[in-house]
Amino acid sequence: MAGSFRKKGYQQRSSDHNRLPDDLIWGVNSVTEALLHNPKGLREVLVQKGKAGARLQEIIDAARQHKVRVRFVEPDRLGVPRGCRHQGVVARQSEAECVSLAELVAYATTHAERILILDSIQDPRNLGSILRSALAAGFASVILTRERSAPLSGTVAKTSAGAISRLKICQIVNLADTLKELKKHGFWIYGTVVDPGTESMYSADFSGRIGLVIGGEGKGIRPLVKKQCDHLITIPMAADFDSLNVSVAAALVMFEILRQNQ
Repeated sequence: MAGSFRKKGYQQRSSDHNRLPDDLIWGVNSVTEALLHNPKGLREVLVQKGKAGARLQEIIDAARQHKVRVRFVEPDRLGVPRGCRHQGVVARQSEAECVSLAELVAYATTHAERILILDSIQDPRNLGSILRSALAAGFASVILTRERSAPLSGTVAKTSAGAISRLKICQIVNLADTLKELKKHGFWIYGTVVDPGTESMYSADFSGRIGLVIGGEGKGIRPLVKKQCDHLITIPMAADFDSLNVSVAAALVMFEILRQNQ
C-alpha cells in the first residue's frame, strides 16, 4: 500500500509561500485540545484583540489555570499569514514531547494493543489526518521515523484536530530494528501494500497485538521494513482505479481492524 496508493508517479505538493512556523497551533478546537490534554506543551496563547465569545473565554481561563501565558495582540502579531482561519487564537508550542519506545510498548501492551507505525510520511497534512483517524480508531500509540517524516508542527496539530495531544508518539531512527523489538513483545506486524495479488485486508485476521505499518507518499514501505512484516495486506479496489491518498488508506485499514475487534 504505497503511501498515496499510486502505482504511477506521485507529485509532491508545491511549497507554500505562506508556510506557517512549525511551533504554532491555531483555531479554537486545536488550542482547546492542546490545553485539555497537554498544557505543559504550550509556551503561550495569543488572542486577537477585539475577539470575544464563550469558547474563546474558556481557552483564556484554561490557559491561566494551567499557568500558560496569555497575550492579547493585534491581528498582525498572531504570527500567521493572512487568510489563515485562526478564529482569533493561536498557541505557541514547546518542542513536541515524545515517549521512548519502552514507554510506548508498556502502554500499548496494557491498553488497546494496537500500534500505528508510519514509515516516512512527509506531508504534514497527511500526517495530521492520519493521527486524527488513529485516535478515533483506537490506535493510541504511534511510531514515527525520525528522519524522512514531517515534523510534529502546528500544521500537523491543526489537521489532527487536537488528536496529537492525546496520542503516545515515539520517534525512532531504525524502523526495521523497532519492528523486531515489537515482535518480541508479541505484536504481529502488518504491512500495507498496493498489489492485487496480496491478501485483502477484509480477509486478514487482526486479532491479538497488532502493529500496522503505513508507507510514505509515493514509495510506500521501504524494502528493509517490508522484510520485517509478518503479513502484507492491501485494500481491494476497482480495476479502473488504483489510487488512494495515504491518509484515506490508513483510515480504511485502521477502522477495519477496529471493526474486527469490537
